[in-house]
Amino acid sequence: MDHSEISLEEQRQLLSELENLLKEQIELAHQGRISGVEKLSVEADRLVGEIARAGMLGLTELQKRQEHLQKSYEDLRLVLTAQKADVSRELRRIRKGKKVIGVYRNSI
Repeated sequence: MDHSEISLEEQRQLLSELENLLKEQIELAHQGRISGVEKLSVEADRLVGEIARAGMLGLTELQKRQEHLQKSYEDLRLVLTAQKADVSRELRRIRKGKKVIGVYRNSI
């Protein structure tokens, strides 16, 4: 499919759907609901594929929307990176606590 096969309005609709999915993913990521982010990523991947197949990625009329989408993807990546760091810190804290308990138990 090339961009001549779908109307400009349909192209805008695809981009709007993707923008909405990204907003939902960012919100879920802020809430720490990573499984929800993963589920929505399947739909986002489908939309990105449709956009790429439609040849929309180079259309100048849609450039500002594309820039906004790129920023949203970057925001999502940053939130997920922060969540990953938080989980890593929590795991280290738990491991340290388990080690302390093990040492305490062995000293009794």
